[in-house]
Amino acid sequence: MAAMDRSVAWRSALLMGACVAVIAVVLGTTLDASFFRSWGWLAGPGVWAACALVVAAALGLHRGWTLLGAALSGLPSLAAVLADVHWAGTPLALILFGLWCGRLAARGDRDAGEARAVTA
Repeated sequence: MAAMDRSVAWRSALLMGACVAVIAVVLGTTLDASFFRSWGWLAGPGVWAACALVVAAALGLHRGWTLLGAALSGLPSLAAVLADVHWAGTPLALILFGLWCGRLAARGDRDAGEARAVTA
């Protein structure tokens, strides 16, 4: 079994979920459905990537590796979108993202000069 920092795994998944939820609520209440039909293909992955950068900054993870993990963990959501059950893939994507970040932390993949402990 590969080494994992469970604390980082949980915190990254929860922070990512909270960040995505806040932005989804803001966008959902301020924009109409036509925006999402026209630009959802760009807005969704853009929000997912932006939130991954927030997680990387908050937890001191390497930005590039965290973005790669976000891209890979988002693939199950793509399948859900294609099946017209958009939010069904999000819980799995959050779990996969958390696992990815937990592995990064255990490997010591932190941003150079930005490795720091985050306490609760």
